[in-house]
Amino acid sequence: MLTQIQLERYADVLLWGLKTARAERFRKGDVVLIRYDLAALPLAEVLYPRLLEEGFNTVPRMSITERMEKDYYRLSDQSQLVFKVPGEQEFVSSLNGSISLRAPSSITHLSSIDPAKIGKAIVSRKYLSDILDAREAAGAFGWTLCMYPTEELSKHAGMSLDEYTDQIVRACFLGRKHPVTHWKEIYKEAQSIKKWLNSMKVKFYHVESESIDLEIFPGARRKWIGISGHNIPSFELFLSPDWRGTSGIYYADQPSYRSGNYTKGVRLEFRNGSAVEIDAEEGREFVQKQLSMDEGANRVGEFSLTDKRFSKIDRYMANTLFDENYGGKNGNCHIAVGASYSDTYDGNAAELTRDKKARLGFNDSALHWDLVNTQDKKVTAHLEDGGIKTIYEKGIFTY
Repeated sequence: MLTQIQLERYADVLLWGLKTARAERFRKGDVVLIRYDLAALPLAEVLYPRLLEEGFNTVPRMSITERMEKDYYRLSDQSQLVFKVPGEQEFVSSLNGSISLRAPSSITHLSSIDPAKIGKAIVSRKYLSDILDAREAAGAFGWTLCMYPTEELSKHAGMSLDEYTDQIVRACFLGRKHPVTHWKEIYKEAQSIKKWLNSMKVKFYHVESESIDLEIFPGARRKWIGISGHNIPSFELFLSPDWRGTSGIYYADQPSYRSGNYTKGVRLEFRNGSAVEIDAEEGREFVQKQLSMDEGANRVGEFSLTDKRFSKIDRYMANTLFDENYGGKNGNCHIAVGASYSDTYDGNAAELTRDKKARLGFNDSALHWDLVNTQDKKVTAHLEDGGIKTIYEKGIFTY
């Protein structure tokens, strides 16, 4: 498990991530939430006084246990599934920051629950995430999250707990005396790559690997973002494309756990922006139900690339936070089906109304599911002037 020194360094990095992720500076008196799983209590106890020392009004909340979550979905009737907790909207509307410490004791406990029931509850709470998205766009809210090692995660990743912990230590640079300094260096280098990517006038990107032949259209007023403090760790650079232009085949060779369900070998064929053929080597029915959660669930909300020079993650971690940032031999790309990110708008995201987002092709959904491919691949930018430029190959940006 993490040592006391590693916990202190983890807290340092999370505080850096929180401050970096917010567009406007934090002030004393800001309201900051720490949401943590029970197993992550040691990290929460280190982080809590740090936030108080910053002058924040810090609200600690422990997440419900996996047993309670299963009972909720098992026993709730339709009205209980969509019940709105009194005061929750007011609380969320006052939040200035949030740090989530995730440490699941089970990632399969919802496997027997009807995915449609889970989807109904998620859709009913979307109004809360919409509030936070609007606050973030206005610069009034920032967030970050991390994983804490557990036996459950290590078991499903095929590692010992010590091996799993070591992956977290390496990925977050907790073995360094001053990990924040290293994060700042990566942040600076990523700024240069994003500037290069955003300088191109791109009609569409072509992604090619052994199993992928996909065209992604960035659309108007888009920009690449990433390595912004939002996730610890995070090495991906990404944009939210115009979903309407997506066409071709995408394949996720990396397995995924979602809502207690295991999926592997997800294959999607896109036509006119929507996934019209949905298949999987394992979990096919679950994938199909997820992508029918709402109108936007079968569309692309994110396209992402990770440079292997940044990421030290070289093992499957049975957790999306790490798996979407896989470095390894070939780096990775991933798409997310479902919700798009307003902060990839090349302008003032606070001005993005629902109608304007729709006109620009930003996808809207209660779903956001990252599907990762780690195959050797090539990504070319087909420019508006007719030129073609390779931007990513052999796991690295060609900048």
